Amino acid sequence: MAKAQNWTRFIAPVTLAALAAVPAAFGSEADLQLPPIDEKIVFDVFGKPVMASTLMWGGLMIAIVGALFGLVQYGQVNALPVHPSMRHVSNIIWETCKSYLGQQGKFLAFLWFLIAAAMVVYFGFLNPIGGHGHANAAGDAAPDQPVGKWAAVGIVLLCSILGILGSYGVAWFGIRINTQANSRTAFASLKGDGLKTLSIPLQSGMSIGMLLVSVELFFMIAIMMFLPSNLVGASFIGFAIGESLGATVLRICGGIFTKIADIGSDLMKIVFKLPEDDPKNPGVIADCTGDNAGDSVGPTADGFETYGVTGVALIAFLAYALGGGDASSQTMCMQLIVWMFTMRALMIVTSLVSYYVNEAWSKASFGGKRE
Repeated sequence: MAKAQNWTRFIAPVTLAALAAVPAAFGSEADLQLPPIDEKIVFDVFGKPVMASTLMWGGLMIAIVGALFGLVQYGQVNALPVHPSMRHVSNIIWETCKSYLGQQGKFLAFLWFLIAAAMVVYFGFLNPIGGHGHANAAGDAAPDQPVGKWAAVGIVLLCSILGILGSYGVAWFGIRINTQANSRTAFASLKGDGLKTLSIPLQSGMSIGMLLVSVELFFMIAIMMFLPSNLVGASFIGFAIGESLGATVLRICGGIFTKIADIGSDLMKIVFKLPEDDPKNPGVIADCTGDNAGDSVGPTADGFETYGVTGVALIAFLAYALGGGDASSQTMCMQLIVWMFTMRALMIVTSLVSYYVNEAWSKASFGGKRE
């Protein structure tokens, strides 16, 4: 034991000294520079030349269509028939979940101010950002006007807010449509409508899934296209920090909320000597609310964060590996990044096509059948 403690005392200061000796450039996100999207980057699509900027604009439009699809599906689920008693229970669960989300929103706002202070110190003093960049919006590689340091820091902070709002917004949307779809599905199964019992959960899942990936893709392409190239890297880092912060809070706290709801309701059941299946058992609402908070809010925000940070990580890898090289390396870097966004946009299209194919097959197979 004494030898282990001696080794610990020796290793700790040596490790700290080694980390301090590493140049800041090796770990500086402020040095993440991406080449601009210019007219020289052309793809061969079915034998026809297509500019990178055209593909990016196409991805932006597809993201908008995907988000609108999610909202339309939400409206269709909301318009489905449901028994008033089931709607009442569903609304009680939703109101409880809404209270939970409101508290989490306040907590996230407080945490963001702490993270924002750290980002201001990092990007404003330790590794200042700003200066001359390149205009990306029109695919023009001409130098843009210089961006002031504090204006650049403000842009990064704004991107972090977008990340938090994205995670929080899709979590709010997901739990709302889930509480509505639950009662509609229960009513459809009560009537013995097997096709509706199958299709309503699919509608709900497609609604939140399409909105999640579409909003994420829209934000990332917008950052890539409309910000000066020298701020894109830092802005992606800020965006990833924001969505990771939102997902972490909603994921972890959702699980804790679930356990507290379960334990509290079980204690009340014991105190009042209620059987498990008694309608007065508070665990009925507590379980539904806790499950929605833990199994809907957390995974939805986590999915938004995972979809985003994996893209940011790949962009950072390509930028560090190819972005700082010669002209051909920079062109290859941007080609791979644009191709990544193009594939993500195509995934939205293929998801839409597969959904409607599955819907047509389900109607042909189960339409008109009972139970």
